[in-house]
Amino acid sequence: MTTAKLALEDGSVFTGQSFGAEGEITGEVVFNTSMTGYQEILTDPSYRGQIVTMTYPEIGNYGVNSIDVENDKPSLSGFIVRELSRVESNYRSEGDLSSDLKENQLIGLAGIDTRALVRRIREQGAMRGILSPTDLDDDSLLAKAAASPGLVGRDLVKEVMPSEVHSWDQRLDDWTETEIGAANLSANGQHIVCMDFGMKWNIPRHFASRGNRVTIVPGTTSADDLLRLEPDGIFLSNGPGDPEPLEYAHATIRELIGKRPIFGICLGHQLLSLACGAKTFKLKFGHRGANQPVFDYETGKVEITSQNHGFAVEESSLPDCLEVTHRNLNDDTVAGVKHREANAFSVQYHPEAAAGPHDSHYLFERFQQRLETAKA
Repeated sequence: MTTAKLALEDGSVFTGQSFGAEGEITGEVVFNTSMTGYQEILTDPSYRGQIVTMTYPEIGNYGVNSIDVENDKPSLSGFIVRELSRVESNYRSEGDLSSDLKENQLIGLAGIDTRALVRRIREQGAMRGILSPTDLDDDSLLAKAAASPGLVGRDLVKEVMPSEVHSWDQRLDDWTETEIGAANLSANGQHIVCMDFGMKWNIPRHFASRGNRVTIVPGTTSADDLLRLEPDGIFLSNGPGDPEPLEYAHATIRELIGKRPIFGICLGHQLLSLACGAKTFKLKFGHRGANQPVFDYETGKVEITSQNHGFAVEESSLPDCLEVTHRNLNDDTVAGVKHREANAFSVQYHPEAAAGPHDSHYLFERFQQRLETAKA
């Protein structure tokens, strides 16, 4: 491990030790409050363009494996931890975190005061930054951080979405399938077409484990091309960055509303709202963690959810056709909506994750029931 520095646009500089790959990277510096799940975070395409700081002090202690990945490679810019564990111990481990980052050309920083960094982000908001083990001159780093691009107005989806249409048949692990009763489901389910804007793989695993036929299409697919696939339902995936520049997605979703049942998650939630006429705004430091409380107005219950987003739907801009169904209890932002007339709903969190650990799986069942009712 060699000396490396993190510089933020507000003028602050943190010095630690590099691990993983060599090089230099810029991005928006954010934090995630999860105690575990660093491998899922590393491979979540929603983190494109961001340098992620883990608030939990020791990371890497259970190693990495080929099962817990959420995409084929990491999409984030850099990774920051307080202490990188020198020993990995878990019966599922297939390697260590530092070697995994190096193999995937990802730069890591360890040994800084992550509490001080997170407090600064909470006070100032998410900031542009630069992570470098090569350039250690503070003035040079600060100039590079100030010149780096932010997330607002950028289309990061096109950097992470698939290039072609393909089918999906990978299922959940045996334990989760038992929990949802997948063993009793028919293999002849509904045909779900997923619009992939940077989708986490555990989402199509849920669909496949419930007996559905799953087809994945790029997020730029037109409504006509999508409908030619004869879907029973349409899923709008998560993804990175600002949803407002994705006008091609707004237009496509607008055409699809009312033609098939629609279910959206995270970015998909924002895109559905935008397609209906709502607006979005950038959160000060975002919601990123596995402990976010959400209130469900339909059931009156509170779910503990996994979240990762830096933008939210502006409640005052919601059109009459959308009704708020879920609310984030930390800051009262909109966490879910449903269409009052069309068969469409969405949530601003990740029900495929195991935060509750199973608090939000009912959303997949709700979509399944809507598919079967609509087909009948």
